[in-house]
Formats: sequence, structure tokens, C-alpha cells
Amino acid sequence: MENSKVSYPMTTEIISKEQLLAHWQGHRSLTRRVIEAFPEDQLFTFSVGGMRPFGEMAKELLAIAVPGAKGMATDKWETLNENVDLGNSKQKLLEAWDQATEELNHWWAKIPTGHFQDTAVAFGQYEDMVYCSLLYFIDNEIHHRGQAYVYLRALGITPPNFWER
Repeated sequence: MENSKVSYPMTTEIISKEQLLAHWQGHRSLTRRVIEAFPEDQLFTFSVGGMRPFGEMAKELLAIAVPGAKGMATDKWETLNENVDLGNSKQKLLEAWDQATEELNHWWAKIPTGHFQDTAVAFGQYEDMVYCSLLYFIDNEIHHRGQAYVYLRALGITPPNFWER
């Protein structure tokens, strides 16, 4: 099957910009609770089937969220950089997560609503409409959180309820 993009016509708003941010922040809140559920000694070391440890995946999520929102707000995109030095510390990861949550709110407020329909090259390499990039950011977080749920279950830990965002 050929991979092709579907083109959608401009439509009236389905949800507001503020509702979309609340949706994303709900996912981020749940991901934070998943980070909290990990034992410190397993967060950056435990993996299944050759996948990265969840601490490394969380660094990717940090590298996308705020720089992504800043890029959407300014149309100036940094290179994607997942090399966040957290010293393999759960506490430092949680602190970075909380700081990113506040910064995300800051940059989100600066994104012009009409800009979501524009085309951008996220992180200098992923060309798509801004709203498509944003949906990818959210989908990517959900995907990695799903991997973390598998890890937690493999460690004998019941993860947070996924519907409680």
C-alpha cells in the first residue's frame, strides 16, 4: 500500500486552542504519573524486547514538547536534541517535566490560532501542517507511555489508569 497524505479542506473550529492545550496537558499529567510509578533504579535501565528504557523515551518527549511549541510560536525551529542530562535521576526528570509544563503554557499562548493551518518544517526536518505536527507530538507521547505501561506491568507495578487525565 502506498503511503500518501490526505488533504483536508479548511473547516470551522471543532475545539478551541485552549481545549487542545488542556487535552495535551492532560496527557502530560498522566505521563508524569507514569514516571512517578517507576522505581528509581528501573526508570533509566529497564527495557523489554530491545526498546529504550522509559527514562530515555521521556527525554525524547521533553525534547519535543517545549521546543515544538516554541517553533510553532516563532516559526524558528531548533534541531531536535534528546541529550538532556538528567544524571539518570527520577527527581531531575520530574523537575524537568514540571518546568516544561510551565514553558509549554508560555509558548502555547504565543501561537497564532491561524498558524495551525500553515505548513512548517518541525525541527528542521519534518514538513507538515502545524496542526499535524502537534498531533504527532501528542500521539508520540501516548505511544511511549504505552510502552511504559508494558514496562511497569513487567515489573509487577500497576500503572495509572489511562483514562484519568
